[in-house]
Amino acid sequence: MSRPYEEIIEGATWPRSAPSERHEKILAHLHREIATSINGLTSMQLLPPRTSIPISRTSMVCPDLALVTVATGKLFLAVEVISRDDHHTDTVTKKEVYEQHRVSRLWMVDPRYDNVEVYHSFEFGLKLQSILAGSEELQEKLIPHFKMTMKELFAV
Repeated sequence: MSRPYEEIIEGATWPRSAPSERHEKILAHLHREIATSINGLTSMQLLPPRTSIPISRTSMVCPDLALVTVATGKLFLAVEVISRDDHHTDTVTKKEVYEQHRVSRLWMVDPRYDNVEVYHSFEFGLKLQSILAGSEELQEKLIPHFKMTMKELFAV
């Protein structure tokens, strides 16, 4: 059973609701697939779901899924599974924090619409690369063995 948790964003504590059962099933499925895909990949480390990650002196986030680079310990991929009752924090507030701190990749997984928004960092912030749905595939070139259709991801 999931529990509420807290994040610190720009020095302010943000209480977060316990995720729904579907949220947790989608997250567990994605976490397993990423774990399998990076097996043997020594440059990346997959953290347990909602691990507290300090990304500045005043912000500590708990992405649903986090992939860090081994060499630097820096957050490379943050995945947020959007909750119906708590979506503003992920889609606006935390997205801005990820952008300010130059997180390389951000995936916004939205169970409300069964789609994923894929963002890449570039010199001016985060740029929307694609919005995936249906039979479209989620993949990341720096995780060469990972590929998953939206139908597979949301079939929980």
